[in-house]
Amino acid sequence: MKKILFGITSLTLGGAERVLVDLANELCEKYDITIFTIYSNGELEKQLSKKVTLKTLYTKQYNELSAIQKKIIPLKVLLNKKGIYEKYIKENFDVEIAFLEGPITRLFSVKNENSKKIAWIHNDISLVFGSGLKANIKRKTDQKIYEQYDKLVFVSKDNKEKFEQIYKLKNEKYVIYNYIDTAVVIRKAEKSENIPFDSKDFNILTVARLVEQKAIDRLVRIHTNLIKQGMNHKIYVIGDGPERERIENLINENNVQDTFILLGSKENPYPYIKAADCFALLSNYEGYPMVLLEAQILQKFIVITNTAARETLQKYDNKMIVENNEKDIFIGLSEILKNKEKYININHSMNKYDNSEIISQIEELINK
Repeated sequence: MKKILFGITSLTLGGAERVLVDLANELCEKYDITIFTIYSNGELEKQLSKKVTLKTLYTKQYNELSAIQKKIIPLKVLLNKKGIYEKYIKENFDVEIAFLEGPITRLFSVKNENSKKIAWIHNDISLVFGSGLKANIKRKTDQKIYEQYDKLVFVSKDNKEKFEQIYKLKNEKYVIYNYIDTAVVIRKAEKSENIPFDSKDFNILTVARLVEQKAIDRLVRIHTNLIKQGMNHKIYVIGDGPERERIENLINENNVQDTFILLGSKENPYPYIKAADCFALLSNYEGYPMVLLEAQILQKFIVITNTAARETLQKYDNKMIVENNEKDIFIGLSEILKNKEKYININHSMNKYDNSEIISQIEELINK
């Protein structure tokens, strides 16, 4: 039985993290699976099969660290990656897979003649680091990091193309869409939750980490303008993150506390998605967002910005894709709010999401 090591920053609530848990639970029937995390006590750890081994570097969640630790630890992982790797990771794994960009990819880049190295890229790498001197240093550093990998896997064609515009690498490259357990989504959506939606309101839901990428601050401003124009609705956000305080301040400044509601993290967001009138993911940039697949499975009308996320919806009819700026998002949401019946009371259809093909692609990648 082949020994496979997956690495990820943590198993907290997030799209890539959910994918890895579902994937590990599926693959552990055929392979000896270990997951290595930098931070522990993630909410999704308890959803792992008992057949999956879990190892960690720090026995704390990232949110439990001090501000100084949050800056020092990623730097320590980069500068002392060989020492950390040899002490905590190095075994006779046949394949080592860094499942997320950032610290874990840098750590797993340490040379090991006994292991095949694979890096998984989930985002538009051209936008992840922003711009400026710091961004250029990171790009140059990561150029050398990615050179150490035998294979690179991208979750969308768009992400692969954007990556290739920045990094000129000779690694083997693949596009493999995210694995999702549809039965789990449907089953969890039926569970009872104390959902605050009022049937008299038009309820828009987004599920996203509160980080700059997800542009929740932009959504607050657009929502405020819609309310001022008399287009009543409520927006609910499931998720947490470093931008929470800033977003809360923006909500208060615009006096929309009653109509723009932050619900915090939810281990089971599916009943909320099912109950919403519309699902929105209006990010600055995306990879192949799992939450959009989940919203499709639950047959929601979906509105997104024109990012790599459009690949997720290419076989789904009940959608609106708007250009990635405040004006066009405002126009798109206005259209939905003025013509609710047209967009919401429609016949839903979705082509079956073919997990078997995805698993076959991953197994072929591992066994090659």
